[in-house]
Amino acid sequence: MDRTHSQGHSRAQAGSISHWPRPPVSRTRRALRPSHVPRPLSPKRPDLVQGLTRAVPPDAPGSPSPNSSMTTRELQEYWRKEKRCWRRIKLLFEVASARIEERKVSKFVMYQIVVIQTGSFDSNKAVLERRYSDFEMLQKNLLKTFREEIEDIAFPKKHLVGNFTEEMISERKLAFKEYLTLLYAIRCVRRSREFIDFLTRPELREAFGCLRGGQYGRALDILVRVVPLQEKLTAHCPVMVVPALCAMLVCHRDLERPAEAFAAGERALQCLQAREGHRYYAPLLDAMIRLAYELGKDFVSLQEKLQESQLRQPSPWGFTLKELTVREYLY
Repeated sequence: MDRTHSQGHSRAQAGSISHWPRPPVSRTRRALRPSHVPRPLSPKRPDLVQGLTRAVPPDAPGSPSPNSSMTTRELQEYWRKEKRCWRRIKLLFEVASARIEERKVSKFVMYQIVVIQTGSFDSNKAVLERRYSDFEMLQKNLLKTFREEIEDIAFPKKHLVGNFTEEMISERKLAFKEYLTLLYAIRCVRRSREFIDFLTRPELREAFGCLRGGQYGRALDILVRVVPLQEKLTAHCPVMVVPALCAMLVCHRDLERPAEAFAAGERALQCLQAREGHRYYAPLLDAMIRLAYELGKDFVSLQEKLQESQLRQPSPWGFTLKELTVREYLY
């Protein structure tokens, strides 16, 4: 009897407890959440939510619009992909070999530099040659602007004798490799005109010289090798590659390769990013209109871009694309 009464009393207590209000949860205590469930963005910080869509230009391809209904997980995945796309290009420098070159009045060592992009297979590794005096000129130019930044970077000393011994050449190969690696590690230096010119300007000068002389095949052979390296070095400012890409367009066009010329022009337009005030913008669009017409592609949209650009920013557009490119890298 007592047991039955006690069981009934317990059930009554359980029933009454279910209607009691739950105790308030302390603000300092966080509820446990499974690791696979993303935490929602706090409504108290609307700036964080808006920042996800504001950080990318609205007209960027694939970017979320201001009225996007993406879930938190989708936004996280989107930004994960964006981070991978914008990851800084890292380059590895190797002084692979050296050779002694003798001329009528001089004798010097030519060092072969190999530049490879790390983190993935690089099919466009750059191979170039520089002599000691080229490295020495780079050092002098950098000291004018970045003396404090490079004060701890050792530069191989010049010797009056013994420069052509195998021991000295091997020592300098290692020294120049370390020198370039340390320079590249400094952001302001690797983005500087001096550093980029050291690695690309001699080849670009030769290519544009061939272009001026009508040697389009020779010019293309050089540009095909140097432009990928220039693109890697100027990822922070793609517009710097536009003259070289336009030179490729001119060479392909004059060699009667309109499809290859159009492809080079598309790359150049992408680098310009609708910079209508740039000196190459209008001549490049004009060349692309003619190529698109020849290839049976959509040239009307290119004509509209050119007309709109001239209406917004009237400019004395007098040079053709070829007349503009032959004026590059004269010195």
